[in-house]
Amino acid sequence: MNKLKYILGCILFVCSCATDTDDNLMITLDSYTSNKTIEKGGVIACAASDKDTGEILTFYYPEEGATNIRFYETENAQVNHEEYSNYKQMFPKSDPFFNGYLGKFTQSSTHEKWIIVTFELDGEIKISNPIRSKHISKPTVWTDAVTIDQSISGMPNFTWEANAIGGNAIYFQVISDAQDNLLSGTYTYDSHFQYYNTSNVVLNITTKTPPPLIQTEDYNFTLMDVSLDNWVNWVVLKSFEAQ
Repeated sequence: MNKLKYILGCILFVCSCATDTDDNLMITLDSYTSNKTIEKGGVIACAASDKDTGEILTFYYPEEGATNIRFYETENAQVNHEEYSNYKQMFPKSDPFFNGYLGKFTQSSTHEKWIIVTFELDGEIKISNPIRSKHISKPTVWTDAVTIDQSISGMPNFTWEANAIGGNAIYFQVISDAQDNLLSGTYTYDSHFQYYNTSNVVLNITTKTPPPLIQTEDYNFTLMDVSLDNWVNWVVLKSFEAQ
């Protein structure tokens, strides 16, 4: 009898653990945010397809003090992407990007979907705008096509083709050093940006005054051409030597 109780106890324990795990995997964004203070659009995020593997790369900006960063996705791209009950929490690979200034989720998928990133900050749940993955229908184009004018020392001016792939809503530019530390992160509607001139910047995630560029030192320019539904149509990567 004792042996039978032991076996039954083990079975119940295993079943309980399995149920808890399944429940955790099925947490919807709607249930997570229910009766909580939220900020829609409170997380800056977008996604692109990897140039080599075709995996979905979801980038996000974790503001200082952000905790409990989460990744949610829909079953497919046909559901109502404004309805939070359609988003289930998933646990894709997570890595720092630009040495942790940004974050990056990486996942493989055989179909397209909608994605949302959340984190908690200042007593609120911050929620990104929905991201429409297009790694199958419109894979991200990766290139080095940018013109760099360094006629003004220490203030290179970057110019690229406007709306090169189609569907552009905004441009995100990053200047980083040779160690991949982010020096400036800015958004413009214009197809040009000068380091560090913010006259045409419409959104700025640069938290400190960027350092002057040092002549003969190597730096990197990264551009993301982002669509209205937060898919990255076009990525430009270019290394340059400051003059």
